[in-house]
Amino acid sequence: MNKTYHAFENLSQHRARLQESVQLGSGIQLAAWRNNFDRVTQLSDHHTLSMYVEGGFDTWHKTPAGWKNGGAPDRFCLLPADSESTWDVRGEFSFVHLYCTDAHLRHLAEQIWDRHPATISLDMQVFQQDSRITQLYRHFLLGCDWRNNANHLTLSSASTLLLTHLLQHYSEVNWRLPDVRGGLAPSVLRNIFAYIEAHLASPLTLADLAQQACLSEFHFARMFKQSTRLAPHQFVMQQRMMKAEQLVRHTLLPLTEIALQCGFHSSSHFSNRFKSVYGIAPSALRR
Repeated sequence: MNKTYHAFENLSQHRARLQESVQLGSGIQLAAWRNNFDRVTQLSDHHTLSMYVEGGFDTWHKTPAGWKNGGAPDRFCLLPADSESTWDVRGEFSFVHLYCTDAHLRHLAEQIWDRHPATISLDMQVFQQDSRITQLYRHFLLGCDWRNNANHLTLSSASTLLLTHLLQHYSEVNWRLPDVRGGLAPSVLRNIFAYIEAHLASPLTLADLAQQACLSEFHFARMFKQSTRLAPHQFVMQQRMMKAEQLVRHTLLPLTEIALQCGFHSSSHFSNRFKSVYGIAPSALRR
């Protein structure tokens, strides 16, 4: 059952227009919005990372000293759980929200550092800049179609990296990221390969794969790359394309069915990805 996020529901009741949205397992959701001429007060039981995509120059934040603006493309705002903020939107802008429950953030911290912090408090940030956050959401979150199940692994991986970055730099948890040396044991790697092969039609997430190895998402991603020289999302996409190429060449299955078996929700998305990898559309290859 999908969780309801207050910030998401609150925006839905205002003038904000939802462009895309995707839930990535328990505890995190992405939403892409556009808004204009609106006033919104947010008070949520979850954390919200807001990343400006276009515009934002006429977005104003209410402070004790009055209304202040400072929004712009690649600025971000971090709204911790239970923090109240009021916004006056006086011009068109687009933005991406990453919603995260406090339980998910705590679990992520405990898995990465193998410690149990007494509390995890994020620091509220308004109209700030961070090159790492910009890199992650510009390259990964905006770089793929959220409706495509085949991209859920990329989206969940990027979301985990963003949350890890927030823990490191915008909370009281000042622990250095642990060193990860060495790859996965051969038997574990074989099991992961088998699991991926059996679930190529499914919207895999980083949490799904990490669970099979009994590791945190952080450790799994780094150990997997040590073993394969590819990030998990790159490897899975490679396997999807290899399976698709074999099915196109050696079966008479309709291309729509091949797309579904390889994790793509539509034949058009499948065809575009196939052509970007092999330089030819699947229909042309079959002919």
